[in-house]
Amino acid sequence: MSDHDRLVAWGDELTRIHTQLRNALDVARAAVEDAGEAEELSDHAARNLLLYCRGFCAALSGHHRGEDAVLFPELLAMRPDLVPVVAQLTSDHNMIEHLLGGLAAAVESGVGTEEQLQHLDGIEAVMETHFRYEEKKLVDLLNEAELEKTKRQYFGPLAE
Repeated sequence: MSDHDRLVAWGDELTRIHTQLRNALDVARAAVEDAGEAEELSDHAARNLLLYCRGFCAALSGHHRGEDAVLFPELLAMRPDLVPVVAQLTSDHNMIEHLLGGLAAAVESGVGTEEQLQHLDGIEAVMETHFRYEEKKLVDLLNEAELEKTKRQYFGPLAE
């Protein structure tokens, strides 16, 4: 771990990553909308759509895998009273992963724009509720924590 990682306000890092994921969702939504406005989906537009949607899905999944595998076990070791909070967050991760699978299948199958946007709307609703709950329950605790691993181990590929 670098000296920079030792000085991290972990809760602020969590909030920063959530903002990045919200922005990535906006980019994926714009790609779907742009593809839907085209009279005929060009190869270039189709590749962009796959790239942005897959990128968003990979970033969100990677973030949740880091939390589930590394961050949550450490939090529970420090604070066993967080079992219900972590259980809810883990349940949300599973629901979001299911929704991401539906989006990936929709994008790869080439279904219409409206159906793809419905998938994004569902992901956004669950993701936003999840992020707000997680931030409410964990940001202050994380900002006081002295964690030993790297930001990427805790928060996934978007961590700096």
